[in-house]
Amino acid sequence: MIKIKLQACTKKLKVLLKNEDGWTFVETLIVIAIVLILTSTVGFMAFRYVGKAKIVAAKTQIENLSMALDTYFMDNMRYPIEEQGLDSLWEKPILEPVPKDWDGPYLKKNLAKDPWDNDYEYTVPGPNGLPYGISSLGSDGTPGGEGDDRDINSWEN
Repeated sequence: MIKIKLQACTKKLKVLLKNEDGWTFVETLIVIAIVLILTSTVGFMAFRYVGKAKIVAAKTQIENLSMALDTYFMDNMRYPIEEQGLDSLWEKPILEPVPKDWDGPYLKKNLAKDPWDNDYEYTVPGPNGLPYGISSLGSDGTPGGEGDDRDINSWEN
């Protein structure tokens, strides 16, 4: 009795498996096309935000450099001169005037480049009567510009 039921189940299973042909080539191509369309749409949407993220990163780095410069000032009663540059936040300057009370490094890690892989510009004195200015020239690496190409400056919001 059990043997008969087992044979009946085996026959039903063989019939079910025989009727399962799988996906056709055309169905597979349609699925791949849909996945590609969805992926490219998401990719283009995310790409729009890369430029904005780099601008925010540059602003944040400039703020961090400004805080480090202010700490340098508190220790040495002066900001680094333009020739000493922002590197003086990481290593004690060797150019005159050498700060006697340098207590750095004033950054957690060595000075980074801006998000477009350019050096930050450091000017002493800064514009508008400020003691210093820090700038990133944006994605084009030249002064001025709009959008992603615009300059990011410590003296602007």
